[in-house]
Amino acid sequence: MKVEDVYDRIESEPLGPVWISVVPREVSAARARQQGDGPLAGMTFAIKDNIDLAGLPTTAGCPAYAYRPDRSATVVERLMNAGAIPIGKTNLDQFATGLVGTRSPYGACSSVFDERYISGGSSAGSAVAVARGLVDFALGTDTAGSGRVPAAFNNIVGLKPSRGLLSTRGVVPACRSLDCVSIFARDCDVARRVWDVARGFDAGDPFSRVAGVGQDAAPWLGGAFRFGVPSREHLEFFEDEEAEGLYRKALVELERLGGEKIEIDYSSFRAVAALLYSGPWVAERLSAIREFMDTHADEMNPVVREIIAGARKYSAVDAFEADYKLRQLRRASEVEWQTMDVIVLPTTGAIYTHEAIAREPVKLNTNLGYYTNFVNLLDLAAVAVPAGFRANGLPFGVSLIGPAFADEALLSLADRYARGALVKASAPGCVSVAVVGAHLSGQPLNWQLTERGARLVKTCRTARGYRLYALDGTVPPKPGLVRDAQFEGSGIEVEVWAIPEDRFGGFVAAVPPPLGIGSVTLDSGEVVKCFICEGYAIEGATEITRFGGWRSYLAGRGSRG
Repeated sequence: MKVEDVYDRIESEPLGPVWISVVPREVSAARARQQGDGPLAGMTFAIKDNIDLAGLPTTAGCPAYAYRPDRSATVVERLMNAGAIPIGKTNLDQFATGLVGTRSPYGACSSVFDERYISGGSSAGSAVAVARGLVDFALGTDTAGSGRVPAAFNNIVGLKPSRGLLSTRGVVPACRSLDCVSIFARDCDVARRVWDVARGFDAGDPFSRVAGVGQDAAPWLGGAFRFGVPSREHLEFFEDEEAEGLYRKALVELERLGGEKIEIDYSSFRAVAALLYSGPWVAERLSAIREFMDTHADEMNPVVREIIAGARKYSAVDAFEADYKLRQLRRASEVEWQTMDVIVLPTTGAIYTHEAIAREPVKLNTNLGYYTNFVNLLDLAAVAVPAGFRANGLPFGVSLIGPAFADEALLSLADRYARGALVKASAPGCVSVAVVGAHLSGQPLNWQLTERGARLVKTCRTARGYRLYALDGTVPPKPGLVRDAQFEGSGIEVEVWAIPEDRFGGFVAAVPPPLGIGSVTLDSGEVVKCFICEGYAIEGATEITRFGGWRSYLAGRGSRG
C-alpha cells in the first residue's frame, strides 16, 4: 500500500482505538523515496506498542509507563533494512496481558466485521490495522495467544513463530522466557516473506536461537500428513454451535488435501494451558514491571493489575514444582506427537461481545485461551488461518500447530488450506532421495528410511536414459541403476522419500558397495539424490530394464518360479 494512501486514511478518522501514535507523514514519505530494492521494499507495517520504534514512545498500553527508545527493536531494524516502512504504534491489552483487546486506556478495538464484538488481543490494534487494509502487515507479540486470537476475529493470518527465532530485544516483556514477536498478514505468502526477513540470531537477546541442521525438517509436507484433533470430550465451543460446525468443515477440507485425521488425548495440552495463568509463570509478568507497579499500580488497568498482582502469592518452591509438572506433561504430550505431524485446533471456541467481556472479563478471557495457552510452554509454533464465517458474518479460524522450528512447513500447509490447493510443497530441512530396490515400501531395507523419520513423497519414474540390473550376490537382493545417455527407455520406477538433513549422513554411511549415493533425473525434470551403481558391478549382471522397475521384476520372477 502506498504511503500517501495510508496517511490519507489514517487522518480521515480518529487515531484511536487502532493507533496510539504514528510516524510523521513526511518521515515515512522520505523512507518510501529511499526504499531501495530490498525484499520488502515499499511495504508498510504497524508495530504493537510494546515493541520499540526509535522516534516514537513505547507505552505498552499504559501512558504512565511510556518511554522513548533511542534504538528500534532488532526485528523492526531488520524489516526496515529490507525496505519495509513503519507507519506507527498500535493499541494493545495493557502490558500484553489479555486476549480481548479491551484492556487499554486508548480505547477498545472491535472486530472489523461487527463493532459490537471484540477484536481479540492483546495485539488488537495490529490485527485490525491489517484487516482494515491500513498496512501490508503488522507486528504483534504472542505469549498466550495474542498473535492468533485477533487474527481469528478479523479473518487474517497470524503467525506465532518458534520461540527465539525472532529477536525480542527491544520488546517490553510479558513472560520473558515465553514471549514471541508475531506477524499478522492478509495471506500466508506475505507472512512467510516477513518471517524470512525478521528471523535470525541476535547476540543481544539471551533467548535468541536458530534451528540446527534438520531441526526444521518436515518430511511430511511433501506427501501425506497426519493431523491431530482432540477427542469429542475435550472439544469446547462454549455454546457456539456454528463454530463447531465450521471446525468440522475445516477438518474435512484438510482430509481432502491429503491429511489423515488422528484423534489424540488433549488432556496434557489442556493441563499445560492451565499452568500459564494458574501457576507461577504469572510471576514473570510481575518481574517485568515490578518497580513500575510498586509506584504506579493505581494507574494500571484494574483487571491487568489484579492479574499481575496475583503473582505475589507464588514462591520459588512453587516455581520449581510447576516446572516439574510441566516437564511431566511435556512427556505426556510427546506420546501424542508420535502419532501426528501437526495439531489442528479451533483458534478459539467462541467470540464475545464487548458487553459480555465487561461482565466477565477474566472468565471469558480464559475461555479464549483454551486452545492457545499451551503452545509457548511446550515450545511449539503455530499459524492461525481463516476458516469461514458464521451466519451473522463473524469469522472463525483454525490454528495449525507444530514442533519448534516447523514455522515454514506450517505456513506452507496453511497456505495450501487457505487456497484449497492439492499441490504439495517441498519438505524443508530434508533431502529428497529416490530409492529403486530394497528400500522401496514393503521391501526388506525400507526400515533404514522410516527409522530416520523419512516419509514417502511420491512414486514416479526416472527420466529416459537409465538401465536397471539385478546384482549378483547381494543380500538382500538389490538392483543397480546405471545411467546410459544413449538409451531411450521409458524410465525406471522409483519412490522419492524426504529424509531429515541431520539423518541423511547416517543413511548414506549404511550403503554398502557396489552401491552409492549420487543424483538422478526424474521424469519431471527434477534432480534428486538416488542409489547409483559402480560400473564394475554390472559386468555379468542380468539386465532387467524391460520390467520397468524392481517390483515388477520380482513379481515376474516369482511367476516364473
